[in-house]
Amino acid sequence: MPKVGMEPIRREALVLATIAEVGEAGSLDVTVSQIAKRAGMSSALAHHYFGGKDQIFLAAMRHILTGYGREVRAALAGKADHTARLEAIIRASFSDSQFGAEVISAWLNFYVKAQQSPDAARLLRLYHRRLHSNLLHDLRPLVGARADEVARSIAAMIDGVYIRQALSGAPVTPEAAAALVSSVLHMALAQEARQ
Repeated sequence: MPKVGMEPIRREALVLATIAEVGEAGSLDVTVSQIAKRAGMSSALAHHYFGGKDQIFLAAMRHILTGYGREVRAALAGKADHTARLEAIIRASFSDSQFGAEVISAWLNFYVKAQQSPDAARLLRLYHRRLHSNLLHDLRPLVGARADEVARSIAAMIDGVYIRQALSGAPVTPEAAAALVSSVLHMALAQEARQ
């Protein structure tokens, strides 16, 4: 008889093992068996909980996105200044837990997977919409009609830094990554001040 309450623990172990395996392989070229072995269980149990590798990977990305959402909310807590809030969103995008090698690899593979999988594409769109909305909220009072353009530029820079980090032989620190993206924000603010 299965132990009561083990399912959430096993699911989380499989999700974390998926992130680790994809990070180690650098691709989705991993098997459910490898994931299950890393999680300390049988591949049959992994299939029972998720159905297959695609579903486990999507659960891993939901896990990453949930963690990111928590980090953004924590970073925004108590901040009323629009510029400080935007800086907080940018810093949360490059926190240690989000900008680690395994998570970066998962993101790179997620971008590719979203080109082939409607479920992955839907999840990626949700992330993009939420990021865009968060940025717009604080950009509108600062740059007015240019808010949408600036939000898209900041979001593109965040994605671009992740892609470059995944493919680069010279990795950048989370602080340097956040500073690079923040420079786009500050250029937009400076341009607005000149007008």
